[in-house]
Amino acid sequence: MLARKSTSVLSLPVIVAALGYFVDIYDLLLFTIVREPSLAGVGVNLADTASAIAASTKIINWQMVGLLIGGILWGILGDKKGRLSVLFGSILLYSVANFITGYVTTVDHYAYARFIAGIGLAGELGAGITLVSELLPKNKRGIGTSLVAGIGLFGAVFAYFTYKFTNDWRLCYKIGGGLGIGLLLLRVSVAESGMFKEVKDLKVSRGNVLMFFNNATRFRKYILAILIGLPTWYVIGILVNLSNRFAKEFYGDTHIESGRAIMFAYAAIAVGDILIGFVSQYFKSRKKALFLFYGLTIIGLGLFFSPLNHSDTAMYAICALLGFSTGFWAIFVTMGAEQFGTNLRATAATTIPNMVRGALPLINLMFLNLFQKSWGWGLTQSGIITGVVVISITLVAAYFTEETFHKDLNYVEGGEALP
Repeated sequence: MLARKSTSVLSLPVIVAALGYFVDIYDLLLFTIVREPSLAGVGVNLADTASAIAASTKIINWQMVGLLIGGILWGILGDKKGRLSVLFGSILLYSVANFITGYVTTVDHYAYARFIAGIGLAGELGAGITLVSELLPKNKRGIGTSLVAGIGLFGAVFAYFTYKFTNDWRLCYKIGGGLGIGLLLLRVSVAESGMFKEVKDLKVSRGNVLMFFNNATRFRKYILAILIGLPTWYVIGILVNLSNRFAKEFYGDTHIESGRAIMFAYAAIAVGDILIGFVSQYFKSRKKALFLFYGLTIIGLGLFFSPLNHSDTAMYAICALLGFSTGFWAIFVTMGAEQFGTNLRATAATTIPNMVRGALPLINLMFLNLFQKSWGWGLTQSGIITGVVVISITLVAAYFTEETFHKDLNYVEGGEALP
């Protein structure tokens, strides 16, 4: 067996993966932060609420579909060509797409540019988590991947203050592209995973997506791994993203900025993601840490829809609490990587989080089209019932998910240990 290249949670691969995810989150969340000025900049009449919502939904849905497609594409390439190939390729693609976004002039062009960016953004986290998981020993990989996600999520905070400082949404996209290109230079020194090198020399199927579906046990693990991550995008994509609309319905006069709410939420998510690695280490269990944070999420949802959410200060504070409580993204993605052998690990770790991101349009369909448009429910009732559905599905999925804290990753699908 090849020796691992790194045993430190502060080694170069961890730092580079964290910075890569930082740029990823900067670009991924930038639209929600610059939504209104950017929509106005491409000709949308913000006074026409229906048109503004339709344009915003179109752009974010195209980006999410890009993430879904990119997750499959980069996941397959990660297991066939290597983890580093995906890191280089994905960041190059979304860097170019971000530069292009800085020059769009119509809603359609905006949506297409974000679609390409979404494809590029899809490869970053899964490849980074896979690489770090395989380079670090099992007693450190939970902390290592939590640091990657925790540090990376501060990219949303940086995106918010970048826009506040420049007040130029087009320049913000160009800065994102520049950050990506700069990161490519840093990644030159990062070594490939030793586990992948070993599997590359074996006669086994690598990056075969069909393997998730042609075996009942793998299929079950794959679906459960996706479902346990749903609350994050319900919270961010609906509650925090539409916090200004909810605030107006809850207490009338409001000056809530959804971009600022997202900044508070993501700063708290980053703290939660770093902390959950140590919580998991303390419990010696991924699932116990996950259920603890699910409990905090339920408390946060109760506060969000309660009479206590009666002012802008309260709304920002509750958005931060919800952010902290959904700071289980690192453990969720790590568990996805740990569920599968080295010949499928990158495919799993890359597709699983992007399947969750890609589920946002489906959650939006339930929240907007089914509950509000078809059934005629109000914003608050639709938000509550959507949350109940999402949380219920997630809790059941987490209960049946395998504990992976002590799992040795040095094997390929089919049960074979690597030589």
